[in-house]
Amino acid sequence: MEPILLLWIVVVLLVAVGIAGAVLPGLPGAVLVFGGLALGAWIDGFAYVGQGTLAVLAVLAVLTYSVDFAASALGAQRAGAHRNALIGAAVGALVGLFFGLPGILLGPFIGAVIGEYTARGDLERAGKVGFATWLGMAVGSAAKLALTLSMVALFLFQRFA
Repeated sequence: MEPILLLWIVVVLLVAVGIAGAVLPGLPGAVLVFGGLALGAWIDGFAYVGQGTLAVLAVLAVLTYSVDFAASALGAQRAGAHRNALIGAAVGALVGLFFGLPGILLGPFIGAVIGEYTARGDLERAGKVGFATWLGMAVGSAAKLALTLSMVALFLFQRFA
């Protein structure tokens, strides 16, 4: 098998895992996508995708983390979440990975509810905070996915246009 073909297979794998990482907690999605796209640019000797495009891709990659953090924080802040709710949501997201799709969807909510309840002892408030925190995380994940797919689209446009 040609070395160039093997490198392009690595590019596709990095980008695919990176896109999955845009919605799955624990995987550095944007970093993997950027790494794959930078490798693709390098394979072509930067003839199609140059430094300017790579700089834009890097900014988009950094922006994915900023948007994700801001959306999660705003969702929790709007509900008046205690710091324990945010920690609980993060722990719930990581633990949820071991329980498949239901765990990924419910883990952050359950973690935020437990965190808020242990901090304030009000189950109704904990439920509201849990939902707001979960909604913020969901919006953040959607934004990360959109930015990550934008990175791929920009690369493909530069490479094949």
